[in-house]
Amino acid sequence: MSFLAVIDYDMGNLHSACKGLENAGIKPKITDSPQDIAEADGIVLPGVGAFDPAVQHLRSRHLVEPIQAAIAEGKPFLGICLGLQILFEGSEEGTERGLGIIPGMVRRFQSEPNLTIPHMGWNQLQLTQPNLSLWQGLTPDPYVYFVHSYYVDPLDPNVKAAVVTHGTQTVTAAIARDNLMAVQFHPEKSSDNGLRILSNFAAMVEQKR
Repeated sequence: MSFLAVIDYDMGNLHSACKGLENAGIKPKITDSPQDIAEADGIVLPGVGAFDPAVQHLRSRHLVEPIQAAIAEGKPFLGICLGLQILFEGSEEGTERGLGIIPGMVRRFQSEPNLTIPHMGWNQLQLTQPNLSLWQGLTPDPYVYFVHSYYVDPLDPNVKAAVVTHGTQTVTAAIARDNLMAVQFHPEKSSDNGLRILSNFAAMVEQKR
């Protein structure tokens, strides 16, 4: 039976992420089973919270290798918020090693006058991979919803799929490399634009079946 796996590792926003997927016409399966990840047609890794506990929870449930294998096999993969950050090698937020799938680090916003940290609320994306299937049907510079104090800093600038400007700092808002996509913002909280992004991801999963 074909299905979309949403990985459960006790790090927040599972239900809101699943609700967003359901509103986009997708029936997700919440799971922490390595076998489910191996059998799924597509995978979503959501997350809210701190870097170190997230990585620890994934390791304690023996989910790191299945995630790495699924991405290597070419399955459509979507990371959301913390689910983006833990794909990197490490974070200034903690001391744990990340999954290391994307070379680079997670950085904290630098303090500057009148800058609010966390970066919270609606902001505009600048699409640096404008032809990416995930962005299909979006208006130019679409508004999406953010809540974060840290951002990813990939070593390879070519993996950046979108950036966002907060204060004077322009940082990575999304990455994409082949079947692997991940976003810093919350599509499930981003109204019509978020629904479109989730629908586009669902279409990619359908094409792989």
